[in-house]
Amino acid sequence: MTALVASRDGYGEGLMQLADDERVVVLEADLGKSTKSCRFREMYPERTFSLGISEQNMMLVAAGLASSGYKPFASTFAIFTERGFEQVRNGIARPNHAVHLCGSHGGLHTGTDGSSAQSIEDLAIYRTLPNMTVMHPCDDISTERLTVLLSALSGPSYMRTARNKRPRIHDDESVAALRIGKGHVLREGIDVALLACGVLVGEAMTAAEELSRDGIEVTVVDMHTIKPLDSALVQRLAADCGALVTAEDHSIIGGLGGAVAELLAANCPVPLERVGVNDTFGESGDGDELLEKYGLNSDYIIAAARRAIARKA
Repeated sequence: MTALVASRDGYGEGLMQLADDERVVVLEADLGKSTKSCRFREMYPERTFSLGISEQNMMLVAAGLASSGYKPFASTFAIFTERGFEQVRNGIARPNHAVHLCGSHGGLHTGTDGSSAQSIEDLAIYRTLPNMTVMHPCDDISTERLTVLLSALSGPSYMRTARNKRPRIHDDESVAALRIGKGHVLREGIDVALLACGVLVGEAMTAAEELSRDGIEVTVVDMHTIKPLDSALVQRLAADCGALVTAEDHSIIGGLGGAVAELLAANCPVPLERVGVNDTFGESGDGDELLEKYGLNSDYIIAAARRAIARKA
């Protein structure tokens, strides 16, 4: 049976994997239990800084630590990272400090917390910042792997994790191949390519299996890094498949779908369908019920794939 684990658990495990590096420090804004940085705090309290409900201060403390030779990892809910955006822009991204932000509980799949807590714009916001790497892993072990890789990054990053438990997508072999800035191909097909991130990678895999039963062969990519986008892979798939679909638990404006649309428009125009939140706020409800209501689950990815194929020249 496939393990059910939340990607946020992978963030906590990744921090533990980095603990031998004494330059690694962890910052919290009163939500370490939820983001799973609490695991590091319990073992290394002398390298953990609890800033309380003070996200703007946390961003600048992290910047100061980075400028002093430390490797700060700072986390809170995705929606609350936005409170400190000006500090991230001017204190972290502009001087290119290697501060690594983790925003947990992103997207509609956060569920019952409701629209005020469902960040559907965070990937777009951070993608606008020069120097900023932006990622949204799909499961716990890929989150762990990418968190560990962040330690070697020379600039700032934002990584979104999810609250709810989902089936694991990767295994030990595939996760070892993950690289920041490189999409990971999970299956190959020639009719259409599905590029997904976060919880919708699993939905894309389900969609591909259903389409295969109808003779439609699909490439599925875990596009865990939104910025820098793997432009070489996207352009190869545009040439090989001739039609693309993006899928994300995020607004279709400015996130993965926006990034792919910009790339295709400038380099290799092919049919593109975007599955995501269509310029609206969410509401309180079960995570999977919200994916259904807002058109984000495998059924909608299947329909988008069929539309993209029908638009081929």
